[in-house]
Amino acid sequence: MKTNPKALGPAELTELFYNATTAELATMGNKICTQVHGRNVLLRGLLEYTNYCVSNCLYCGIRRENRKVQRYRIKENRLLEVIQAGFDRGLRTFVIQGGEDPCYPVERICRLVEAIKQKTRGEAAVTLSCGMRSREEYGEMVQAGADRYLIRFETSDPKLHACLRDGKTLKDRLQALEDTRTAGFQTGSGFMLGLPGETPEVRLENILLCQRLELDMVGIGPFIPHPDTPLKHVKQHPIEDSIRGVALLRLALPQTHIPATTAAGTLQPDGREQMIAAGANVLMPNITPADFKKDYLLYPGKICLDESGIHCINDLSSRVRPLDRELCFDRGDAPRIAGMRQ
Repeated sequence: MKTNPKALGPAELTELFYNATTAELATMGNKICTQVHGRNVLLRGLLEYTNYCVSNCLYCGIRRENRKVQRYRIKENRLLEVIQAGFDRGLRTFVIQGGEDPCYPVERICRLVEAIKQKTRGEAAVTLSCGMRSREEYGEMVQAGADRYLIRFETSDPKLHACLRDGKTLKDRLQALEDTRTAGFQTGSGFMLGLPGETPEVRLENILLCQRLELDMVGIGPFIPHPDTPLKHVKQHPIEDSIRGVALLRLALPQTHIPATTAAGTLQPDGREQMIAAGANVLMPNITPADFKKDYLLYPGKICLDESGIHCINDLSSRVRPLDRELCFDRGDAPRIAGMRQ
């Protein structure tokens, strides 16, 4: 029977952050997750529609100044074919993610959302991750039928944020998040762990900021240095930091949907499973056509590049079974939204 346990406060989270072992945190996170979300692991089909980007973030493999990237934009009819195949397989949430591409103004994004809604008879949820837009543009996307929006803040340290993101401010990033919520989106964000210049205090503040933002979705994962970026020589942090982060997020935000991210599976073969065992409840099989996947490399060594999205789903089913979990093909709306729809 699902319950509604109370979130831990900042003082309790701080105590655990500094003093609890990873095993203790994972046990606590797993317990809260199963109490709230049961045994289900929600699926979201990830579709990376463009790798063009005007931003020049120091950590990102598709940054503007990386001349080694083979750039692409997937035509809308191809995107809809992939979504139809995913919908036929049972997927009911699609995450449309890309770089900050000026060839996708809000009108084009809205037409794509409307086409997806028509293709799926309005049954599928559409999550957008298309960079920072104006409040008015977020409103237009909601009117077109989009359900959720993702903007990761990446780090809670304002100076580190400005350094890593080419002078762009954390304040503006957080304002964009608030604008998505005001527009009517279910709002998602998150951060990386192991960024250069990051301190334990910053890692803790990342967790506390997510809690203050009352996010519907939080995605975190390890920073993995890309060889074609200015941060290529940065030391790789262990996956343990990400496992601790997931567990603490679950204790801070019991109702929030937390994915076991692909970056964790890239850093360690069972990384996603470790995240689920620590409190994550979402998996995002990459349904991008295989001929484009290899060119959306935010970080090196990305897994599942040669597999179809359908094959990824079948593989994930076998991975969660030993954890006493099962894949769930529901829309998986935020609990606050799902409750309103009952």
